[in-house]
Amino acid sequence: MYTLRLRLITLFIAIVTLTLGLFGAYSQYQLARTLEAQFAQLQHGVLTRLQINLPEALWYLDDAIANSIIESEMLTEQVVAIRVVDHYGKLFSGKFRSKDNKILALAAGSKLEGRPVGLALVYSGDKGPGALKARGADTAVGQADIYFSRDHIAVTLRAELLRRVAEILMLDAVLVLALTLSLRTVFRPLAQLRDALFELASQNTEEARQLPMLKKNEFGEVIQGFNLIQGKLKQVLEKQRQAQQEAQQASAQTRLAYEELQKTQDILLQSEKLASLGGLVAGVAHEINTPVGITLTCASVLQDATDKLRLALGQGGLRKSDMLAYIDTASESARLITANAERAAHLINSFKQIAADQSSEVRRSYGLKTYLGEIIASLGPKLKRAGATIAVECEQEIQMDGYPGALAQIITNLTINSLTHAFPEGGGHITIDIQARGQRVSLRFQDDGCGIPAENMPHIFEPFFTTRRGQGCTGLGLNIVYNIITKQFGGSISVASEPGKGACFTLDLPCVAPQPGTG
Repeated sequence: MYTLRLRLITLFIAIVTLTLGLFGAYSQYQLARTLEAQFAQLQHGVLTRLQINLPEALWYLDDAIANSIIESEMLTEQVVAIRVVDHYGKLFSGKFRSKDNKILALAAGSKLEGRPVGLALVYSGDKGPGALKARGADTAVGQADIYFSRDHIAVTLRAELLRRVAEILMLDAVLVLALTLSLRTVFRPLAQLRDALFELASQNTEEARQLPMLKKNEFGEVIQGFNLIQGKLKQVLEKQRQAQQEAQQASAQTRLAYEELQKTQDILLQSEKLASLGGLVAGVAHEINTPVGITLTCASVLQDATDKLRLALGQGGLRKSDMLAYIDTASESARLITANAERAAHLINSFKQIAADQSSEVRRSYGLKTYLGEIIASLGPKLKRAGATIAVECEQEIQMDGYPGALAQIITNLTINSLTHAFPEGGGHITIDIQARGQRVSLRFQDDGCGIPAENMPHIFEPFFTTRRGQGCTGLGLNIVYNIITKQFGGSISVASEPGKGACFTLDLPCVAPQPGTG
């Protein structure tokens, strides 16, 4: 604020000084022209009078008259010396002004400073006795050298310049005093307003004081406006404080609701896993029922044939044909019992491994190709019921270290998702293509179903997103797949699909799953 005040004073002083300086320069120029004109007029008058009066005194050789004429002309300070010589170049009369301003006689051979103005003295002969007229007119009788001084012009101009400079300085001083007093009445309220603004910014708004309105002028209106703004600001801050409190309360409620939602989601995810495992149990139980039933039937037939053979042997009526028939029955029954028992044992072993992995989340090493075969075997009942087939393309066994149960959950959910959404009419084919890429594995799960609509592609991994909610789908299957791959395996999953051309899920998995807490 002090800088602004100083700038304003400096600006006004500069403008006034420049204006007065320009007018003073113009006045000085006009004065110099006037003095030059007066000096030229003075020279002309002196020369004219000397031209008229001196020739006659020189003609009559009257030096007293000549000295009187010269002294009268030198009463003007601008004339500093006059030298008059006769027709033969000898000094006739002369005067000069000394330094103490006295008029003294000029001696012969004296040298004068400056450049004289020469004046030829010519006598016209129209006055005097008859002898003069007889000699004729316009006779040159001598020459006068007049020395003029221009010092009075320089002195006058210097005095005028000093006077104007003194006037400008005096006016500047008066202007500085007047501006200082005037600006004080302007900047004092501004300083109060500035201090109040700093106080308002650094302190609590409720503690900031309002400015007193001492005078009813423009600044009083500004202070009144500031007080009104301060009051409005208090109201705004109060509303903001209330809004913050309400926002904090809403945030706390939202956090509680989010925690409850997470708990509910965890419960649903666990339920989804258990439901998947339950469906697997039901499918395996149904699939095992067939070989077990055949085994029981064959055992019953073999038991009947054995009882008949024992009865015939006890009665002594055993024939060779009966023995051969029994051997055929026993051989066929044993073959069927063995085949179906092996089939049931294979299903039971696969189910036991898959169920144990999904329920225990045990980390272990396993062969990827072999384990995928066990998973597909456990999914056989669902594939058979849906009329779909699945094939694994893997050139060599890939050793994995991680969580096989989680991988089973991934393949199971992807398969059920394809059976539910890709093949709504049944049938279809699924291909699992596996490629080793250094320490990582690329697994492509592709079906030839109806594909995924483009508007659903950005949402398929979102929890609870499903297009068949009314048909028992929860929308958690692919979300579980995404979470297991990204969080438990430290991998990634992407999907590509075109309507009518199926869908392809590409999984990028590390051969060694990260330790818990590091992925």
